[in-house]
Amino acid sequence: MKLVSYFFSLTFAALSLASCSKDGKSLITPVSSGRPYEVMVVADDRCWMSPDSALYHVLDTDVPGLPQAERSFRISRVRPAHFDRTMRLFRNIIMVDINPEKYTQVRFKYTRDAYASPQMIMTIQAPSQMEFADYVSRNGQVIVDFFTRAEMNRQVKLFEKKHSPMVAAKVGSLFGCDIWMPAEMESSKEGQNFFWASTNLNDMNFVMYSYPFRSNDTFTKEYFIHKRDSVMKVNLPGYKEGVYMQTADSALVEVRDLNLHGDYAFEARGLWEMNGDAMGGPFVSIVRVDRQSANVIVAECFVYNPGKLKRDQMRKLNAALYTLRLPEELAAASQKLDEYPAELPLKLPSDDEVQEMQVDETAVDNNKK
Repeated sequence: MKLVSYFFSLTFAALSLASCSKDGKSLITPVSSGRPYEVMVVADDRCWMSPDSALYHVLDTDVPGLPQAERSFRISRVRPAHFDRTMRLFRNIIMVDINPEKYTQVRFKYTRDAYASPQMIMTIQAPSQMEFADYVSRNGQVIVDFFTRAEMNRQVKLFEKKHSPMVAAKVGSLFGCDIWMPAEMESSKEGQNFFWASTNLNDMNFVMYSYPFRSNDTFTKEYFIHKRDSVMKVNLPGYKEGVYMQTADSALVEVRDLNLHGDYAFEARGLWEMNGDAMGGPFVSIVRVDRQSANVIVAECFVYNPGKLKRDQMRKLNAALYTLRLPEELAAASQKLDEYPAELPLKLPSDDEVQEMQVDETAVDNNKK
């Protein structure tokens, strides 16, 4: 009798664990495999080895704003027949389904945490190889941004658990804002409406500064570079007079508009250098307006890591910048108890081509037929 009771206790405990969830997933959901910014493509030889190799060329593009060429993703490929229960645990998956009998147009579908967590699966369905290649070529940046933002959202969740309390406290006292920077940032310096923080190795750096909002010209590439150089010259001087930080070739600076937490943001990325010294590296900046104080808030991260790859560090810092919350956002969150962090919206093709789907347990077996 005791043995039967013990058996039923174990069964009940297992069912309880399976029914309990966190972030909408079962507590016994497997942890996904693979490294950040690694993508596995499930495609047959005809698609993957076609002369155009459209999907490979899209995933193999370089990350913008870096001093040396670094690929956007690590890429692996598996044939549909080999996409088994082990392979499906990968964190980022693109499934290619080309079938003229099933599809009349190209469709884009995605699902989250279907077999593991965290996980993002993208499915591209097409009636022919030619239409698939054309669609992928036209939406190449969308595909890159889709998985990049998925990875950055994962990084933000990690920052929620562990970030630099020193940086958060200083940003709060000086600017009334909040931001989650890597916990390794322990060194800092303050100036007039300026704050700098860095790791002890000085490889990852963060700065924040503010100035009065005058006009919409603030959100132009030319004004951004002019203002950035004037602020950095004063606050980040070199080892001797005449040595200071400045933006490198302005032609290489890329800017774009963002929707960050439901509000407008201006993003710029490029290269920095020390005038009068052989130092430099990549930077990325977020520019926003604090409506309560009518000030422009600039949050920037830059990397100094000579001779080493910088992609992962820059993407980590880029994700940290997206955690910036202005005073009015902090006030709204405290009143409404809004859940934070808010995810970056996934960049998708036009709505009529996209469907968020649920993947069931038969999907793997059907794909192998």
